[in-house]
Amino acid sequence: MLLHIPDALSTESLQECQTVLEQADWIDGRATAGYQGAAVKNNTQLAESSPLAQHLGDIVLAALERNPLFISATLPARVYPPMFNRYGEGAYFGSHVDNAIRLLPGSGAKLRTDISATLFLSAPDVYDGGELLIEGASGVQSVKLPAGHLVVYPSTSLHRVEPIRRGARVACFFWIQSMVRDTAQRALLFDTDAAIQRLRQTGGDERAVAQLTNTYHNLLRMWADT
Repeated sequence: MLLHIPDALSTESLQECQTVLEQADWIDGRATAGYQGAAVKNNTQLAESSPLAQHLGDIVLAALERNPLFISATLPARVYPPMFNRYGEGAYFGSHVDNAIRLLPGSGAKLRTDISATLFLSAPDVYDGGELLIEGASGVQSVKLPAGHLVVYPSTSLHRVEPIRRGARVACFFWIQSMVRDTAQRALLFDTDAAIQRLRQTGGDERAVAQLTNTYHNLLRMWADT
């Protein structure tokens, strides 16, 4: 399931990220790429261990913890510390799939990458190119969102970032290990949760809301791996 989550960052948080990243020191993006990714990756990023990356990552995580759409869609068990990259003119990231398993920095614990996420930090009119192209059963979807907006999609998808023709594209990216591994099961839970919220907002029958909520939690209990 590919989902666009608008306004994942507040205006104040977005402005803080944009301001400090203008003065950031960027390193070769291949530093954290796997074998197949490094061969097609041409961009720069913040060093994972830098205090700036950790500070901005905390801002992003705090915002997502308060975002009901993100929680409903991903059902996060673990989130990889957010990373930040920059694509200048001519930069790109060729077609690749994200590594299935990543080591969580500083802990030695492993994270299964069920869901990939890109948080756009540059306004789309300040750069040409740089579309995130995600391959799926229905074809290739092109994603280029307003600053502060987030896209989440299955980590099993082949995807790429088109070359930048003008300007620079700055973004935050990370991965989620969901409590529910199966993509189809997560989609069913997401649709069910959306129906529950719609019924509550429109004053739906209380008994029906209670029954549907019961079904949602029993399915989650059945499928979740915490």
